[in-house]
Amino acid sequence: MKLLIINGPNLNLLGKREPDVYGNMSFEVFFESLKEKFQNIELAYYQSNLEGDIINKLHEVGFTYDGIVLNAAAYTHTSVAIGDAVKAINTPVIEIHISNVHARESYRHSSFIAKNAKGVISGFGLQSYILGIQSFLL
Repeated sequence: MKLLIINGPNLNLLGKREPDVYGNMSFEVFFESLKEKFQNIELAYYQSNLEGDIINKLHEVGFTYDGIVLNAAAYTHTSVAIGDAVKAINTPVIEIHISNVHARESYRHSSFIAKNAKGVISGFGLQSYILGIQSFLL
């Protein structure tokens, strides 16, 4: 099985940015633990702060990978284009969020991705990524 994790804007600052919301661990360190935990899965990771780069990556892998775990961060609530890209590809996408977006500002309660995703996981910290990966194993 071949899965890609895509992280959107500002997630390159995990471990530094708002540790009370996002924790103290960088995603790179966490990703190494994911590869150790899921040794039977070919895991890849991509992060970009640029909307178009995320769309290009979805197009690049969206017909060959078995699944995508997507944390589009703030683009979740603003990018019709990323939602359209998820709809346009064959690879199933799980939308995930580290924080519980429904316990935050009201503008974070809507998603342009969710209706085109296989499912949505929100509010379990970095464990949200584990749940997203596990959803492809069911």
